[in-house]
Amino acid sequence: MSFLDKLRQLATEGTRIAQEGLERLNSGSFADGAMATCALIAAADGQVSPQERARTAQFISSTDKLRGANVAELRQKYEAYCDKVSRDYELGKLELLQVIGRVKNPEEARAMVQLALIIANADGQLADREKGAVREVVFALGLNPAEFGV
Repeated sequence: MSFLDKLRQLATEGTRIAQEGLERLNSGSFADGAMATCALIAAADGQVSPQERARTAQFISSTDKLRGANVAELRQKYEAYCDKVSRDYELGKLELLQVIGRVKNPEEARAMVQLALIIANADGQLADREKGAVREVVFALGLNPAEFGV
């Protein structure tokens, strides 16, 4: 199986796992970590474009699995994290990685990586910078990047 085929398989499987994991977004550390992950991936090139903010905010608002969550609060967290990496990318990135690293449950951590892959692959391709950002999320969570093909 080629790397691209494996990546597509991971993205498909990741969508399912992340959607299941998103049901837990009402819990504090997972909600914070998931929104920090979304912001970090959106800022993978050093800035968060208005299109990236809007696309990810739309995902947060539209996914069926978030019906029970306070979507407005999640979007507010996401926007706050985007602001942090937009003001000072390096400092903001460190802060977001600390928030992400607070997730200790292995199942939630894997769901968060799958979410990162979904966001990173939203435009149909995983750019090197996005792949690097996903790898940083994986390391922050104490997981093995080979498990996710990054």
